[in-house]
Amino acid sequence: MSLEFLQFLQTYEKLIYCSLAVVVFFMFYLLKKVITRNLFLLLLKISKHRLNGFFLQLRLSFEQPIQGLILILGVYVSVRIFPYLDQDHVFFMHVIRSSIIFMIGWGLFNLSSSSSLMFTKLNKRFHLKIDSILIPFFSKAIRLIIVAISFSVIAQEFGYDVNGFVAGLGIGGLAFALAAKDALANLFGGIIIITEKPFTIGDWILTPSVEGTVEDISFRSTKIRTFAQALVTVPNATLANESITNWSKMGKRQITFSLRLTYDTSREKVESVVSQIELSLRENNNIHQDTIFVNFDTYKENGLDVFLYFFTKTTDWGDYLKIRESVNLEILDILEREAVSIALPTRKLLIDRDVAANDPFVQQQT
Repeated sequence: MSLEFLQFLQTYEKLIYCSLAVVVFFMFYLLKKVITRNLFLLLLKISKHRLNGFFLQLRLSFEQPIQGLILILGVYVSVRIFPYLDQDHVFFMHVIRSSIIFMIGWGLFNLSSSSSLMFTKLNKRFHLKIDSILIPFFSKAIRLIIVAISFSVIAQEFGYDVNGFVAGLGIGGLAFALAAKDALANLFGGIIIITEKPFTIGDWILTPSVEGTVEDISFRSTKIRTFAQALVTVPNATLANESITNWSKMGKRQITFSLRLTYDTSREKVESVVSQIELSLRENNNIHQDTIFVNFDTYKENGLDVFLYFFTKTTDWGDYLKIRESVNLEILDILEREAVSIALPTRKLLIDRDVAANDPFVQQQT
């Protein structure tokens, strides 16, 4: 057998193995979606559909990382099939293991972004009494830990000394703190917000800077949605140093105003209007019964003021406006029944007849 023929057979053998490796890799590439879908269906079947709430988040988080793991496995199997490569090369194995670590970390990172949902469910199921303001912090802290652990494991896989890196951070800690003093102030502001709990997510708050509904609280800032649907991001350090009015913490909403009657209203009519309005409020189930004041209060230059002071049981702005409207309409009915008029800002001019008889301007006007 000639040398040329042996070289031909060797080249042909390499071509076959190379083609086989490429075919195997493409099989993994084409089947990655099918394998991933069947894997999740198997998981759902094993759990007997008890993971329905969590399953969607798990699938969305790990679908692409698992497909990446299948491709990594395809690369590894393809290289193993091809005998003319060093399958046990140190760098190759480092790349394979690091890729697997990266894919697992990627899936956990995606899952931790929805961990607020898990914390909420755990909070309700096991009565952990975790304040909703802490849930976003826990979620972001878990993501940070996952990134740090994944980075350190991959670095150690390639032989880097992570301990030296951490020590270097310690040496430069002072310079970092000075350079990031504003960020640290916002961080401590966030800690103050967590510990003192002046508001939580979903609360309607009013500060000198902004008024609206709290949507998110992060390490650096708090996002507030205004009633004009604008999203305002306020640094935590600013919020921690401002006065905060939390309207959502109200147990009741105040209604107070004065009703001005004309001076020609008799005493009996005034007393009747006051008593009927108070009785109407006492019989209204939407009015807080502990504090109701309806009194003839004071004399004004153009009328008699009846003072009203009471509270609604609801704190919802829309319901509050409806209750206030119904009270106003009931007051109008009472005034109409009693034939009492509301005073208007008018003036009366009294003219002396003797003076008017000698005044040509008054004579001209009359």
